[in-house]
Amino acid sequence: MPDEELARDAGPGTPRRPPGALEAEVMDVLRAAGAPLSPGQVREHLTARQLEELSYSTVVTIVSRLHAKGLLERERTGRAFAYRPVDDASLAASQMRQALQAGTDHGAVLSRFVSGLSGRAGLPLGRLLRGRLFSVYRDGRQQRADDGQAGPLSDHH
Repeated sequence: MPDEELARDAGPGTPRRPPGALEAEVMDVLRAAGAPLSPGQVREHLTARQLEELSYSTVVTIVSRLHAKGLLERERTGRAFAYRPVDDASLAASQMRQALQAGTDHGAVLSRFVSGLSGRAGLPLGRLLRGRLFSVYRDGRQQRADDGQAGPLSDHH
């Protein structure tokens, strides 16, 4: 059910929103809030900004879609969820993981990614990799740098 169908919620005679406009409005409300909001709270903020009132189920649908797309985090608050935008670094990392998982040759995907970096963008990556290698081999045993547990490294991380 695309955004166009959700735009019907506004009632007859109300012009339809462009595709993605309602999702953008929800993201704006959540960014401005600075704290997690329930769908009901999002609905209240949206109603204050607009002439028409959206149904609760429309807002739940939108925040659920945004969560499924990886744009929102959610936390349980009682029997419901409260949502907040994912920070930019986490979003970029998630997109990079998805791109890596989509490729069958992880080495080729990473090589093309690294070769496309500017010198300035490559510096933090170089520092991170050197730190990882140092922590993996500093005591003579192979160890996963992210959790410190000894054992073989895998390219699943």
